[in-house]
Amino acid sequence: MKLLATRRFGPYFATQFLNAFNDNLYKTAMLFLVTYRLLADDPAGAAGLVSIAAGMLMLPFLLFSGIAGMLADAVDKAHIARVVKTAEIGIMALGALALSGTSIPLLMGVVFLLGVHSTFFSPIKYSILPQHLQPQEVLLGTGLTEGGTFVAILLGQVLGGLLPVDWAAIGILGFALLGAVTARAIPPAPPAADARPVDWNPLTSTRTIVRETYRNPAVRDATIAISWFWGLGTVYTTQFIPLVKGVLHASEGVATLFLATFSVGIAAGSVGVARLLKGRITARAAPFAVAVLALVGVELLFSIRAMPVSASPLAPRAFFAQWQAWRIAFDLFVLAAAGGVFSVPLYAILQTASGAETRAGAIAANAFISAFFIVGAALAAGAAAGAGVPIPLILMVTGLSGVLLWPLLRRLDRMKWTEAPAAC
Repeated sequence: MKLLATRRFGPYFATQFLNAFNDNLYKTAMLFLVTYRLLADDPAGAAGLVSIAAGMLMLPFLLFSGIAGMLADAVDKAHIARVVKTAEIGIMALGALALSGTSIPLLMGVVFLLGVHSTFFSPIKYSILPQHLQPQEVLLGTGLTEGGTFVAILLGQVLGGLLPVDWAAIGILGFALLGAVTARAIPPAPPAADARPVDWNPLTSTRTIVRETYRNPAVRDATIAISWFWGLGTVYTTQFIPLVKGVLHASEGVATLFLATFSVGIAAGSVGVARLLKGRITARAAPFAVAVLALVGVELLFSIRAMPVSASPLAPRAFFAQWQAWRIAFDLFVLAAAGGVFSVPLYAILQTASGAETRAGAIAANAFISAFFIVGAALAAGAAAGAGVPIPLILMVTGLSGVLLWPLLRRLDRMKWTEAPAAC
């Protein structure tokens, strides 16, 4: 709480929290508008549009990550944050107009613009921390950022589903204005003296940052492990609703509670790992966390199979009246907390193992590679489910796949790097 109250962290935390919250508020409100109003008579078309929206959001990361990373290394990061958040006001004004109308292309266009906005904000999100925090605070700051992001995503999704569309249109514009205000309070974060010039070619700039990432063993291994984690998170979060509806025969409220449990678990693990490691940046906890992810994935399969199947969809009260439901929720919480323990130290390694002059580029390269893992995991899980593979089995295999990272994580734990965070 002391760190959150400081100017060197508080405004940044509020800005990135509002960024994740507002993006998800718009996306969820848009999906509800399309599903229940614009394409209410075409469920297949609505489902296809959900996939298109996900692709539109990821596309800018694949196109512009290189430029975004180099720009964040070459220009004051606080200045970029202010420019990006000012641009969000215009994007959300267009989004409010889209939510008030019936144009699906306009709704999709705003999703793409939000993807561009997030692409240019993403490298700042973690690369600015070593400039503003003391070395022993970087892990805690990273954990608060990671946990806050997942809570913001959850709140945005819940509020986007609850608010009438007209209210959501007003809300996204108001939160964009608030984000621009908090961004103005972020202290300066000037570039390194030997920062490279920006390559404005999307192809060559991305190739450069990825090549640099793979030249640094610590950054390379941390990036691969983080990207796997985002793939795992994608499989779990996208399969929650089909799992609840098709396997557990429960209502949408149960799916929302599972998402909440997952988000709170990641937040708890993200903040708790800083205390566990006493602020030391190391991959020591990651192999054990990935073992927990694998074991709990197996346990989750058995807990789902032990759940009695109802003939009609159960509301949350009736669903959680059964003790097996609490077993499933506990498994999800432990799994998510292990995910926080796994990912936060890796993000801290990503920040400190890369040089100050290329740190944002390393973060951008991580976002670029993670986008491939996210899309690949979503396609693989969707194909497996379409082929008739039970969803609990898909979740178990996804968790067990983390065992393949064990040698990489052990190697990463033994690595040493000389770059140290430099606080302002």
